Amino acid sequence: MDPIADMLTSIRNAQAVLKETVVIPYSEIKFEIAKVLKKENLIEEVEKKGRKTRKSIEIKLKYENKKPAILSLKRISKPGQRIYTTAGKIKKVRSGYGISIISTSKGLMTNKQARKQNIGGEILCEIW
Repeated sequence: MDPIADMLTSIRNAQAVLKETVVIPYSEIKFEIAKVLKKENLIEEVEKKGRKTRKSIEIKLKYENKKPAILSLKRISKPGQRIYTTAGKIKKVRSGYGISIISTSKGLMTNKQARKQNIGGEILCEIW
């Protein structure tokens, strides 16, 4: 089971039917990924709901002229095959139009931020 892939699939499916919000089970890493998406202006809003064992994340999706702001979500590093990169080998996604989310020693960040700070890490997903 891969909770990050489940999160990405939930977002992808909700956008396919133009849903306004999507609710996913809470975990710290999923909340951090959602915060990066918010910071990159790919989703409207992210909010923690509930408490203790009933926590969830509510994500308000973003659309422009009934088209989703996120065109594609792709999981890169999977539980069966982890993908790591050094700072010098961080690639641009879609010639700089997309982002990849990298788990570094200083937390989650985009490929642009990681390259700027000269930090490598595990490539979680690519978004464009």
